[in-house]
Amino acid sequence: MSVTPFVQPANVGPRSSPQVIHCIDPATGASLGEVPVAGPDEVRAVVERARAAQQAWGASSFAQRRAVLGHLTDIIIERADEICAAVAKDSGKTHENALLGEVMPVLNKIRWMIRNGEKHLRPERVSSGLLMHKKARIEYRPLGVIACIVPWNYPFQNIFGSLVAPLMAGNAVVLKASEAVAWSTGLFQSIIDEALCREGFSADTVRILNGFGETGAALVRARVQKILFIGSVGNGRRIIEGSAEHLTPTVMELGGKDPMIICDDADLDQAVHSALGGCFINLGQNCIASERLLVMDGIYDRFLAEFGARAAALRQGVPTGPGRLDVGAINTVQQMRVIDELVSDALANGARALVGGRMPDPAGGHFYPPTVLVDVTPGMRIAREEVFGPVALIMRVKDDAEAIRIANGTDFGLHSSVFSKDRARAERIAAALDAGATCINDFGLCYLAQDLPFGGVKYSGFGRMNGRDGLRAYTNAKAVLSDRFGFNVPPKLYPVAPGDYEKARASIGLMFGRGGGRRLRSLFTLIRLSLFARS
Repeated sequence: MSVTPFVQPANVGPRSSPQVIHCIDPATGASLGEVPVAGPDEVRAVVERARAAQQAWGASSFAQRRAVLGHLTDIIIERADEICAAVAKDSGKTHENALLGEVMPVLNKIRWMIRNGEKHLRPERVSSGLLMHKKARIEYRPLGVIACIVPWNYPFQNIFGSLVAPLMAGNAVVLKASEAVAWSTGLFQSIIDEALCREGFSADTVRILNGFGETGAALVRARVQKILFIGSVGNGRRIIEGSAEHLTPTVMELGGKDPMIICDDADLDQAVHSALGGCFINLGQNCIASERLLVMDGIYDRFLAEFGARAAALRQGVPTGPGRLDVGAINTVQQMRVIDELVSDALANGARALVGGRMPDPAGGHFYPPTVLVDVTPGMRIAREEVFGPVALIMRVKDDAEAIRIANGTDFGLHSSVFSKDRARAERIAAALDAGATCINDFGLCYLAQDLPFGGVKYSGFGRMNGRDGLRAYTNAKAVLSDRFGFNVPPKLYPVAPGDYEKARASIGLMFGRGGGRRLRSLFTLIRLSLFARS
């Protein structure tokens, strides 16, 4: 692995304070400037302005919403280079990852929403069941103001990918960005403002807030109608605790410990390159990173040799432009230390570092090297806890059953992958995995297939993003029952007359009884009671 030379600047500026966020480039340590922190009073004021703006946006037509999303598409394409440069400076990732890992998925999501949003949101006729004189429908109504609290690993995608569905559903959106990538939010807000302005809607419809934990806590308690949280399990628990104050529903997209099962009949080249992507895209700072490579005996040695050689050759350094690097920097020093603690613990307990494995001095840039650990066992901390860094854990397994047992042996269940040339075998393994998604013979592409829901099980969260389910999650599925005919017969329930109970009992037997004999007896009883009542 080669690292581009780096010179530490003489002055990296003041530390962040409760009033401002001091932004730095994690790859160089250079100061990017200061961003004001939104205090609790400002948060509440922003939410109230969004609530007022939502009245007009919620009453907009689907054509108007598509137009705003279309403008977003145009602006993003026009300013893609500027966006990628800002993301690289703010997060330390490469320009390629910013373009393919952030800009393209956002454009893909917007395109799907333009093409499919109205189809999944317009009123849906359903059966009225026993009520043959009535018509039934479901209306998908906006909720109001949606709060989104997002992390630092994908500065552009986490913001734009989170706002598209609630916006299409007619809601206003208030987002709290991570303080670790606050510098780029000014650019992102200007893009959103321009798209709304082109159609005459208030910029208060979507606002981005910057701040620390206090800002997020204030947003959670600001009487919003739903909360989307993307982040760690620990912070997810705090969000849920805060949401209980006003019984605010939440969507939680939390941590992962994704397994990649590589069967002994897998295509070696396909498996190696997919594993490289699964482990090292965005330097492992990825919720669906393949943190555990479960490789079967028959292919283990060949896989290890090929994968290790390619991991060692990855180029890492300051992302000054496209085409120079494979991986960039870790976003924060704190995350560097989390990674190093877990790697050090694994090495102390019998694991071996085939590649990397040592944290450099963060003063030289946040460059934790791509690392390959072997002889990892399921009981190690690093095999159970989320690393969120460029660490490939290679675990040798003997067969399908052992691979499934180890894959399911953590508290997480976000994504998973299976590699085998035997389609039936791959499907059997996939069906046995406890995860929100399984990708067969590929890594991570479930997220790009926008008709599929995205989310996890167990500690990986609940609720879904993407697709029909992710879109309707930001609506009130309102039931409406109306008259089918121009006349009606009022239901006369009172006063209760003698024999009413027996008639109701016979009617239930006629409608719901199993078997012709039971229904026939109920019919005779109903006829008898009706004739008796007349006499």
